[in-house]
Amino acid sequence: MRKVPFHVLPVLVLAQLAGTSLWFAVNAVMPDLQREFGWPATAVGSLTSALQLGFIAGTLVFALLALADRFRATRVFLFCALAGAACTVGAWAMVADFTALLAWRFATGFFLAGIYPVGMKIASQWYRQGLGSALGYLVGALVLGSASAHGLRALADALPWPSIMLGVAALATLGGLLILGLGEPPQAPVRVSSLQWPALATLWTDARVRSSVLGYFGHMWELYTLWVLVPVILATRLSGVALSWMAFGVLGSGAVGCVLGGYAARRWGSARVAAAFLAVSGLCCLAAPLLMGAPDAVFYVWLVVWGISVAGDSPQFSTLTARNAPPQAVGSVLTLTNSIGFAISTLSILLFVALTNWLPLGWLLTGLALGPALGLWALRLLVRERA
Repeated sequence: MRKVPFHVLPVLVLAQLAGTSLWFAVNAVMPDLQREFGWPATAVGSLTSALQLGFIAGTLVFALLALADRFRATRVFLFCALAGAACTVGAWAMVADFTALLAWRFATGFFLAGIYPVGMKIASQWYRQGLGSALGYLVGALVLGSASAHGLRALADALPWPSIMLGVAALATLGGLLILGLGEPPQAPVRVSSLQWPALATLWTDARVRSSVLGYFGHMWELYTLWVLVPVILATRLSGVALSWMAFGVLGSGAVGCVLGGYAARRWGSARVAAAFLAVSGLCCLAAPLLMGAPDAVFYVWLVVWGISVAGDSPQFSTLTARNAPPQAVGSVLTLTNSIGFAISTLSILLFVALTNWLPLGWLLTGLALGPALGLWALRLLVRERA
């Protein structure tokens, strides 16, 4: 098999980071918008939910119509990056109208369905071997993008909010152009001309696909809810710019887990690496009642370890699903898996945020351990096979 050129992975990572930056363009400037337009604190939750719902709708449409498998994946990525950038410009132009802003964010989420999972499919086309390591870098870029909202908040005094929004739109456009420049992988990808209903059904009918998909669903129960609650946890000790920088550090540490997990998968297999991360993050959940009151050094180490482990398994689940899905429908299976996973994360976020008013935060966080527990149970088959 011909060796993959060195530039391919850096281009994929930069394009993915640039394209998914659309996710956080408005969240990063919300404090400025709230001050300027008098919006309540709940506005950021509404806008985040609108984007999440758009992403769920988009991934469902992309999967059912097999768009990433019927058309060239790089062109799908480019189109969606340009469309997402246009939506962000539209959000900037109509930012004073909160209803219009909700609509633009929903549309942005819809087109992100052609960026994040499609980027993983492109990686699977180039890296028949070493996919776990490649996706470690790719998902690590997404994790850094997630953390960037907190970093940008910390810099908000030096960056006017219109510059951030328009800058993100330009960055997404660049990401689409970078992907287009990759061309075709060494082995021509399998493309189909019809809908792939039997292939999508492998989420339930194929034991190996079902194992990785259910593990991913458990991971999604925990991941985004923890990311939403990290500022709440840190607010028990920090405030202002210090809180934003620490939140950036905790969330951003997940990129380290993604990259290290990718290298570890070469030796121990993706399933075992994913299971190890799930076990560590599950223990972090269960330790919350004790460690919420721990000394500062222990408290911050706990959060960083949690940040590393909660995200480090994500690329390995994508690797397992891509390897075991029917070759002609990898893009559609990954996209449908994302759709269901993000629906689960949205429900988890709504539940846990509501319960913060009723339960002590430390005990509430133990409920996130249900996700790792499901994931570990689901991965039994693939761990035994050392997938």
